[in-house]
Amino acid sequence: MKHLFTAALLAALPLAATAQTAAPELGLAGLLSAQNKIDLPPITLSAGQPLAPAPWALKSGRYYEFTIEGDGSQELGLAGAEFFRAIWIDEIVVEGLEIRPLGLDSIEFDEAGEMEIGFIAIKPGRYELKVPGTTGDLQRLDIVIE
Repeated sequence: MKHLFTAALLAALPLAATAQTAAPELGLAGLLSAQNKIDLPPITLSAGQPLAPAPWALKSGRYYEFTIEGDGSQELGLAGAEFFRAIWIDEIVVEGLEIRPLGLDSIEFDEAGEMEIGFIAIKPGRYELKVPGTTGDLQRLDIVIE
């Protein structure tokens, strides 16, 4: 019996070594470390202009940052409660002020300005961010979290 246990343990060692080396090295900050961060293209809030050049394809467990740029051409908001519930927001930065919210449903720009949002994608699925009250494809950003 002892030999059978030893043989099984020796057979499992290569699998354990493979599992340990397959995990990414993230550094002391874990998911928040710089090696895990990806910058996304900015979102533009401007009357009649597309929100973003292309849909976003995100991976669960990765840290992302993006900027929302409002040009002040119109009072515009951005809604996406389902998306905001599928991510963990690390911080929102507005004019050098860091905000660490527990949750978010939407944002609104009453005048020109810029906002940066850092987050970790969590829940896989299909989501969207859109200008409330609009139906056009230009005013919507499709997002997939894998």
